[in-house]
Amino acid sequence: MQETSVVCFGEMLWDLLPGKSLPGGAVMNVAYHLHKLGEPVKLVSKVGNDERGKQLLEILSGYGLPTEYVQVDAERQTGIVHADMTDPSAVKYDIVYPVAWDFIEYSSSVMKGNDYFVFGSLCARDKVSRATLEKFILEAGARVLDINLRAPHYTTEFITWLLQHCDILKLNIDELVYISSWYRPFEGTEAALRLLADKFNIPVIVVTMGSDGAMLLQHGSLFREQGKPVKVADTIGSGDAFLAGFLHARRQQKTPEDSLRLANALGALVATYHGGCPEYDTRQLPL
Repeated sequence: MQETSVVCFGEMLWDLLPGKSLPGGAVMNVAYHLHKLGEPVKLVSKVGNDERGKQLLEILSGYGLPTEYVQVDAERQTGIVHADMTDPSAVKYDIVYPVAWDFIEYSSSVMKGNDYFVFGSLCARDKVSRATLEKFILEAGARVLDINLRAPHYTTEFITWLLQHCDILKLNIDELVYISSWYRPFEGTEAALRLLADKFNIPVIVVTMGSDGAMLLQHGSLFREQGKPVKVADTIGSGDAFLAGFLHARRQQKTPEDSLRLANALGALVATYHGGCPEYDTRQLPL
């Protein structure tokens, strides 16, 4: 067992879909997939002291994920998201605010022994969790930013601050086009990647492009992985699985090509299931 761990900070919640509810939230999804891949994980979040919160904690325990850093809020409800599944390949979300994970408190013991710190842009929509995030970033090893633009839950100013404080950036092609256009008209994926890498001094940027695969810019070198032909059930959590696969491969000291290949395969596999934390066998990976 490795001494170090991956710390995942942010939202955990229920995705309310037509006829059913599924556990999720980007940080919980990433932690789940890292754990499935055998990585030691610390999940830092907050749930309400309600039935949904208790169920999430039970589910985490069932997964074998530690819950010691998941706080319980006596006043605010557990996070919920209303998912519009009209187009399964482009799910739309109504993310309820405020909820428990908007009020995550700082703990000095969290970052001991971490080598990767995973956080997103959504978890900083409230000043309380944002202040906690800012403290953790100062103590982090490799800082991994997973962009998750969900209007109206972000500002240009804070996204810019996050970009200035990450070592690995993961985003999808729509987010890359949108963010890079703040600084220069979009002239292609590679040009946009190099723009952000140079402007914010980000060593590693990886972009997911759906059926077109993924692209990685690492210390100036560009790598490309083609998409995997799979039957998509929904895209909930596929990007989170991609990030987990990418970090797992890096922790195993895989090459950039192999890291991108594993990440892309895991993201594709999860897209064939419903929800962000499906049960699957890693031997199914379409490598």
